Amino acid sequence: MKAWIGAAVAACMALPVWAAQLGDDGLYKEPFMRNTFKDLREDLDEANAEGKRLVLMFEQNGCVYCHQMHEEVYSDPKISQFIQDNFFVVQLNLHGDTEVIDLDGEALSEKQMARKWRVLFTPSVVFLPEEVPEGESAVTAAVAVMPGAFGKGTTTDMFTWVLEKRYEMQEETGEDFQRYHARRIQERSNGSTD
Repeated sequence: MKAWIGAAVAACMALPVWAAQLGDDGLYKEPFMRNTFKDLREDLDEANAEGKRLVLMFEQNGCVYCHQMHEEVYSDPKISQFIQDNFFVVQLNLHGDTEVIDLDGEALSEKQMARKWRVLFTPSVVFLPEEVPEGESAVTAAVAVMPGAFGKGTTTDMFTWVLEKRYEMQEETGEDFQRYHARRIQERSNGSTD
């Protein structure tokens, strides 16, 4: 009995404190993700009403890089809370059949929308501005796209760069995202290259 209890305690200690939850669709679910009708004009209006930025997060079932982001980055309570406090995140399935209504009014399935927006890789995070003119699609309106899995520092820096609208300052500061990120790495000076 002692051996069994010892093994159970050891197994529990080996588990991470936070484990990403999978939804019925096989995609990871986070508290900061919104369950919407995927009418992006409505989502943009709701995000603005809450003083948040609209973010579209493409993922797919079985994506090892999505798994990495949820297990290693979004599981950090500070990062998750930062995203929840400042962003209105709508998850989209790269191979999904749920209808999405683009900002230009075109209605397509998630997988057709991914093709329209040329999303080839998961995860891909699309950041939108607060205002998008009528007739413009989400992909042409995007202020930044983060394709792929990154560490905590890069992810935090990208979300911060968008939140602070640094994409609007590039001409005057000469600091695109890569220069901003390099500066932030130096400022953190924790020995990490992320």
